[in-house]
Amino acid sequence: MSSRISSPHSETTDPPPIPLDLERVSRNHGSGIIPFGRSIVLVGLMGAGKTTIGRPLATRLGLPFVDADVEIERAAGCSIADVFRLYGEAAFRDGERRVIRRLLEGPPMVLATGGGAFMDSTTRTLVRERAVSIWLRCPLPVLVRRVSGRTHRPLLNTTSPREVLENLMAIRHPVYAEADIIVDCGDNNVEHTTTRVMEALALSRRPLRLPVTLAHTSYDVVIGTNLISRAGALLAPVLPQKNVVIITDENVAPRYLHQLETALAETGITSRSLRVPPGEQTKCLEMYKKLTDNILEHGIERRTSIIALGGGVVGDLAGFVAATTLRGLPFVQIPTTLLSQVDSSVGGKTGINTRWGKNLLGAFHQPLCVLADVSTLATLPRRELVAGYAEIVKSGLIGDEALFAWCEENGAAVLDQDPEALAMAVQQACAFKARVVAADEREQQKNNGRALLNLGHTFGHALEAELGYDGRLLHGEAVSIGLNLAFALSVRLGLCPRADMERVNRHLEALGMPAHIRDLPHTFRTQDLMAHMQRDKKMQDGRLSFVLAHGIGQAFTTRDVPAAAVRDVLEADGSVA
Repeated sequence: MSSRISSPHSETTDPPPIPLDLERVSRNHGSGIIPFGRSIVLVGLMGAGKTTIGRPLATRLGLPFVDADVEIERAAGCSIADVFRLYGEAAFRDGERRVIRRLLEGPPMVLATGGGAFMDSTTRTLVRERAVSIWLRCPLPVLVRRVSGRTHRPLLNTTSPREVLENLMAIRHPVYAEADIIVDCGDNNVEHTTTRVMEALALSRRPLRLPVTLAHTSYDVVIGTNLISRAGALLAPVLPQKNVVIITDENVAPRYLHQLETALAETGITSRSLRVPPGEQTKCLEMYKKLTDNILEHGIERRTSIIALGGGVVGDLAGFVAATTLRGLPFVQIPTTLLSQVDSSVGGKTGINTRWGKNLLGAFHQPLCVLADVSTLATLPRRELVAGYAEIVKSGLIGDEALFAWCEENGAAVLDQDPEALAMAVQQACAFKARVVAADEREQQKNNGRALLNLGHTFGHALEAELGYDGRLLHGEAVSIGLNLAFALSVRLGLCPRADMERVNRHLEALGMPAHIRDLPHTFRTQDLMAHMQRDKKMQDGRLSFVLAHGIGQAFTTRDVPAAAVRDVLEADGSVA
């Protein structure tokens, strides 16, 4: 267990301002071609080698090098030791923050910061927005040897260097771990360590942040590779408390739970985990009761977050637990299937199933953040990828014909687990859903709002309900069939060109996706499917809502659908009368 640790030097009163002449902070750091588009900010304890490594790193990157401490002394007109003596540490930190802001608002550079600079939350936010941060992590014995004898470091003048550094490690390392890149440094020479930093920069890819902006809140969908191993760094800035409960299932836990717990602990986030059985049947009142009883029995605070680690079932269930426990706990989604990354993790819908139908108990509860780690998709069987891909196709069919055309060209690569294709697919589908959710968060618009996301769902949910959510039919597979049926119904009603329906059918079949009821190894009776539709939560005034289409990318909602037309489509597709 760990708790928040405050700096022993922090003060509660506003510090007196340092007479910094910010105009004296260097702006003209050289000219020439700069191949790196963002500043590089080096963080770490004193003695880690930020300046020693920073200079050759800047040369190799073609960037100017700036030492923040030198710039602070230049602006203040005195040494850092004198700033501490005359004004105190809090005043120094205020001046340090202003100088770093001024520097990062300028052209790209390699910036070596003081050991305490990254501890300031405002500075960390600025660095996150404008630069790539690198923590030079160095073992204690090396640091002690390097700083011994230094008299110009105010923090070293109180007690032994080892004791000071040990205390600083306990306080600062969990925060340094929020840096974009971590490079372990030891007794290697400068050239070797600089090369390691260069290699880390070359291998690193900053994840894409896709904002979801709503009337009362906003959050990011973060898309990239190996995000679970960096979850602590990514989540620490948004968690209201460094304490979480992870809910996952018994299939996902062996693959990713330890990795997540380790990443959280790296930034001082304590966690405990709860495991549930895999499968749609887990989304039930009994499992909801077990989870909430466990959470409440062990004690939980309102600022403790629930993390859902798994597919759509875990996300829906954990989200409903978070939405209802203590009238709402903070919530994070870490989806590990393609279906959950592109659909259920974005938008804030949570819920559980009842014997009367799917997701009939639920709540809208927006997450603090969504981490879509596309690396997790490499372990998925093709069937799971197909289920998720159906939701991507759905997004194009609803309102983005260009996305559907992209699917026609790249769908095979997505299902073959091409990393670039997967990342692009997740990005495009999430961006589309974010736009829809932002316009109609709680599905209040009567026509063509968030309800459009139910394209194919009325048919699909009926198929799932008839099979009892027993795993024989995945949700995405049901949606795949539902999409084809929705276009078939649109054609039967004279609303959509037959060529568009055939184009949809051709794409699904070309990728080996289920497109018809007759594709399933089960016999469905039309009257049973119709009965499930009558209990669908989209019923209003006794009339069933359908999402139909005037063509690809032209979906709309309607309640004016004759029951006879629905029966005809079901029977033509393979159900029995």
